[in-house]
Amino acid sequence: MERESFENQEVAHILNQHYISIKVDREERPDVDHIYMEVCQAMTGHGGWPLTVIMTPDKEPFFSGTYFPKESKYGRPGLMDILNQIHSKWTEDRERVVRTGQQIVNALQEHRIKTKGKGELTEETLAKAYEQYESTFDSRYGGFGQAPKFPSPHNLAFLLRHWKLTGEAHALNMVEKTLESMQRGGIYDQIGLGFSRYSVDEKWLVPHFEKMLYDNALLALIYLDTYQATGNETYADTARQIFTYVLRDMTDQEGGFYSAEDADSEGEEGKFYVWRPEEINEILGKEDGKRFNRIYDITDYGNFEHSTSIPNLVEKSLEQSAQEEGMELDELKQFIEKCRVKLFEVRERRIHPYKDDKILTAWNGLMIAALARGSVVLDDEKYAEAAARAVEFIKSKLLREDGRLLARYRDGESAFLGYLDDYAFLIWGLLELYEATFETDYLMYALNLQEQQFALFWDKEDGGFYFYGSDAEQLLTRPKELYDGAMPSGNSVAAMNLVRLARLTGNDDIVRLASEQVSAFAGDVALYPQAHAHFMMAVQFLFGPTQEVVIVAPSQAAAQEMVQEVRKHFMPNAVVSVVTDETREKFLLLAPMLTDKTTQDGKVTVYVCENFACQAPVTTVAELREKLT
Repeated sequence: MERESFENQEVAHILNQHYISIKVDREERPDVDHIYMEVCQAMTGHGGWPLTVIMTPDKEPFFSGTYFPKESKYGRPGLMDILNQIHSKWTEDRERVVRTGQQIVNALQEHRIKTKGKGELTEETLAKAYEQYESTFDSRYGGFGQAPKFPSPHNLAFLLRHWKLTGEAHALNMVEKTLESMQRGGIYDQIGLGFSRYSVDEKWLVPHFEKMLYDNALLALIYLDTYQATGNETYADTARQIFTYVLRDMTDQEGGFYSAEDADSEGEEGKFYVWRPEEINEILGKEDGKRFNRIYDITDYGNFEHSTSIPNLVEKSLEQSAQEEGMELDELKQFIEKCRVKLFEVRERRIHPYKDDKILTAWNGLMIAALARGSVVLDDEKYAEAAARAVEFIKSKLLREDGRLLARYRDGESAFLGYLDDYAFLIWGLLELYEATFETDYLMYALNLQEQQFALFWDKEDGGFYFYGSDAEQLLTRPKELYDGAMPSGNSVAAMNLVRLARLTGNDDIVRLASEQVSAFAGDVALYPQAHAHFMMAVQFLFGPTQEVVIVAPSQAAAQEMVQEVRKHFMPNAVVSVVTDETREKFLLLAPMLTDKTTQDGKVTVYVCENFACQAPVTTVAELREKLT
């Protein structure tokens, strides 16, 4: 619509003559987007972007829709006709139009009252969520439901934890099938690395080529978790490749992370990413080119528009290709990497898609979490260092003098009061970074932000967190987001954060708040748990069994052998602390329950507790390994 209508003189004339036009960046003002998207869904039965809303000067909407062509055609109303008709109605019968807007607002506010859902969640709710995933799983290509397919990594994270807790093998099978299929598909950039936003088909072959920071952060997390759970190096390699893409292409020189890369270049979607066989042959040489084309499905007739091809491994794995090419698997991988580097260097000379260089606090929080986890699982400090730089960026650029978090930074300007997602996702990142570095400052900052979040966003009457703060512009309603869509909701992440903080600190106030947060939405979640995967992970954690691992040592260096042993184990419902002589005083202010946790006979000592009930401390790696398995 931007090119077709908003940059068109005829449309501009009508808008400028009769309307006040406001264009909203939904990533900068997600509060506005959430409210008016709900209006659109209520009025039309569906939603989507671009979102078109017409409202009164009092911000009461009376017309809504998504895409409209410039002129009416194929039975679809055109924007010019709509604008002229609404202007006529506004001129001739304004009272009726205003009344319609008021009725819509009243209905929206009434809906908010009806959707309060306090109650209790049970083990049966967790089982129901698993059954819902199982019933919609695509056993051939992985993922859930029909095309288009979104990665939604939190769905897989729930299933991985379900497998860990119950031993249900099919839950792990669903995770692995989906991760393998996505990595082999065109949704994964086989040449430049990183994932696109979603696949338009069921095979994960043809993506919407836009790359989002949040997708790559969440996907890195699930590939890391699955590697830790299974030991399959392919998942570790995929996580490393995601980080290579992000640190190479999506990182500001001062340490923050950019938001996205567009799908289009030179006015065509995907043009930057697709190939013809003759191009490959010219770059790699005839023999290597033909081999690469065979492996990656690059053909004369193509698998995308204009007979071009998206490199992919959808129908043939590397193991199959190695057999067909008469090569050892490692030999084939070396060949592919040599070719990939050459092709990437040539592709870099193409006209790039537009890069959205906004730095969003919320999405940076997710990437901080992913990089910090990557440091732990892959035993690579450079990822924790990148995460720490991003935290410093946020502190220097996205923090008001009074400590209030802001939502967006771009071109030297910080703007918009932080939303729930900004607080919840950054707290998540800080908790991961604490467990990557065991620097207590990160835990203290997480607790400070959690206190702010409670003061600004908590609903004192019904529980749960509002989407925007009490100090922000007050809109038609004050929504609470819960649905875990492309990203987990702020309330779901907040629930998990609270449970983790409760386990880390033993603070009774946080323990109570975690229970209230889960209870506040229990009724809504129980109706359709599959739509609340991240929230259900918080429930899994809350129900337990959980483990609190406390390593007490003279120094971090002395603790490293024990830390490394803990990190070999996939323990999703565990928290890990290191208390040293240097950090003990500060740490006990945060978690007084650790007062009695001291070294035994001057040795590094580990306390493994379950729901705060601790077993006898151990002082050797062998003893620790036995308690963790």
